[in-house]
Amino acid sequence: MEVVVETHAGRIRGREQAGLRVFRGVPYAEPPVGPRRLRVPEPVKPWTGVRDALCRGPAAPQNGGLVSRLLGIDDIHTDEDCLTLDVWAPAGDPSGRGRPVMVWIHGGSFTMGTGAEPVYDGSGLARRGDVVVVTINYRLGALGWLALPELAREEGGALGNLGLLDQIEALRFVRENAAAFGGDSDNVTVFGESAGAMSIGTLLAVPAARGLFQRAILQSGAAHNAAPEADAVEVAERFMKELGLAPGDVPGLRRAGVQAILEAQAKVLAVRGLAHRGLPFQPTVEGRHVPQPPAEALARGEGAAVPLLLGTNVDEWKLFGLADPKAQALDEAGLLRRYERIFPGDHGQRLVAGYRHARAGRASVEPRELWFAMESDRYFRLPAIRLAESQVRRGLACWKYLFTWASPALDGALGSCHALEIPFVFGLGEQSPLSHFVGEREAAGRLSGRMQAAWLAFARQGSPVSQDLPPWPGYDAERRATMVLGPDCRIESDPLGHERTLWEGLV
Repeated sequence: MEVVVETHAGRIRGREQAGLRVFRGVPYAEPPVGPRRLRVPEPVKPWTGVRDALCRGPAAPQNGGLVSRLLGIDDIHTDEDCLTLDVWAPAGDPSGRGRPVMVWIHGGSFTMGTGAEPVYDGSGLARRGDVVVVTINYRLGALGWLALPELAREEGGALGNLGLLDQIEALRFVRENAAAFGGDSDNVTVFGESAGAMSIGTLLAVPAARGLFQRAILQSGAAHNAAPEADAVEVAERFMKELGLAPGDVPGLRRAGVQAILEAQAKVLAVRGLAHRGLPFQPTVEGRHVPQPPAEALARGEGAAVPLLLGTNVDEWKLFGLADPKAQALDEAGLLRRYERIFPGDHGQRLVAGYRHARAGRASVEPRELWFAMESDRYFRLPAIRLAESQVRRGLACWKYLFTWASPALDGALGSCHALEIPFVFGLGEQSPLSHFVGEREAAGRLSGRMQAAWLAFARQGSPVSQDLPPWPGYDAERRATMVLGPDCRIESDPLGHERTLWEGLV
């Protein structure tokens, strides 16, 4: 059955099905095409009549890759006209002020993905929790994050961060229109994974995002992924060179074909990716929209004062290891060479020796397994711990988890890898594109139910405490209580604590 709602921009037509009202491809900003390419997003202009919101909107232009194919997101329609969002809202009028609103920011290394991926179907969460679920698209890669000084010199221009400004514009649209979908604009939770969680870590420290959300859930990402201006400008200049343009040729950049832009972007990633922790396109600390490094700002007690739920997967880096065949054949000397390049002096040797000692008798100490464990911690677990520490120093509520469910895929080679928790959060429907990663359905379904209950409780009341899980105390710098989410859910004090101490002064 079709259903029409009135937004601030105009009426939209969606579908009511199985107790939910679903709206797909709802525009929240003007299309960033033609002269609007690489400009700050403009609020969507009001329209007359009824606009169809029946089909998901296109994803932002992007290159595919091994990881995206494994996650089932390679075959998607893309277009620069991508600034849309999807909404799942329970049918019927809510009691009281309105339902909690959960806004998902997708991951994908800031270069791929879409909020409309099937794995992000919000129907399970919306139905189970009586909440409004929103998933958003934002500009990716060079079109979303290019820090070219000439763009910033334009009237109203920006040095990078267009993708971040898209996210802020989407959150403004949600605030203005939450009531139209039965939601409470004063009870908005942002949640995201990987680059989505890294975006949230930045949004926590961005003045323009203040007040647009009241709670935040960060899955496998924190506040450490914002590039210094000089580094971001270097990437932008390299991109223009690969595109065959002079750095100041903004008109040529706006005329360039999308495919040429994606090809130049891929070359930059191949050449500069390692120097920028695999993320040459990411938020930029440019003094205006992102005034200072988010992790530093939050450590100083600045930024949004909102409760946080955050955590990581114990084997994050094993997913990326699929694109690093040399890692599979690492010997002791090769492992040491890798870490001595990352950390000069004796830091690399001390880290490798420390991890071997900590894991002895508990887990494999093969060089490749040490590499995966150390990179999982360096890129994901330690930044999350640092953000949690900043939160509790400010006297703000924070809960931390460690996801340990192991995937049976590829004969168990992935372990509890990056992105594996996503289908547990959104629900293990039969059509989930990640179902082949999950494993035994009954036990996985139980864990999914527990995680959904915690995420929904956090969105509703600002705490993940739920009768579906053991008592979950808040995080603090002494006990470091962490909910282990796996076949058996339990609270551990400072899990992998010895490994944590090895990074003091390094991350």
